[in-house]
Amino acid sequence: MATYDSLHRQCRTLESLFDSKLTSYSRLASTISNTNADIEASGSGERWEDLQNEIDDLLEKLKETNDQLQALSQDPKHIPSQSMLRATQRHQDVYQDYERELRRTKANVKKALDKANLLKGVRNDIDAYKSSAADSLLAERGRIDHSHRMTDDVLEQAYATRSEFQEQSRSLGGINERMAGVIHTMPGINNLIGMIKSRRRRDAYILGALIGLGLFALLSYMW
Repeated sequence: MATYDSLHRQCRTLESLFDSKLTSYSRLASTISNTNADIEASGSGERWEDLQNEIDDLLEKLKETNDQLQALSQDPKHIPSQSMLRATQRHQDVYQDYERELRRTKANVKKALDKANLLKGVRNDIDAYKSSAADSLLAERGRIDHSHRMTDDVLEQAYATRSEFQEQSRSLGGINERMAGVIHTMPGINNLIGMIKSRRRRDAYILGALIGLGLFALLSYMW
């Protein structure tokens, strides 16, 4: 009888512990389902594994204790009373209920973890997309700034060239005035001066056309 009483008390203790751990395990599944936090960062994954291991161990010990009670109730040397048989059967029923409930809770926890991991993957994809978009915008901004700098350089060169042309034009004007004076004082070279002017104008037109084509090609390449 003492052995039976000891096993009976052990069963009740294990059942109480198992019920408490199973409740915590179920709450953890609900917490994982209702939170958007990172499972690894929040430590839920580690708590889940620890609780599951503890529950599995408790259920295994409860099974062993029930098996011992069952063997004791079938021992012909110790004929059990009706109360002992009922208590043994009740422990067996409780064990089976706990076993079914643990399977159901494990399935719920697995679904919750899978959902949390899926959400984490989606968030990581969104973060990666945002980072990629930001990098693309920065790169595009860099290209635009580079184009602006090149445009400024081209305009600056164009202004410098125009200043040089203006300076050359003023110089040519002075030369023309001096040449006109020479022509008036030295007859016979008027035709020669006319030919020089015509050639100079032609060279100026050609140079202007080449510079314009060069600027147009450079701006077309950039834009």
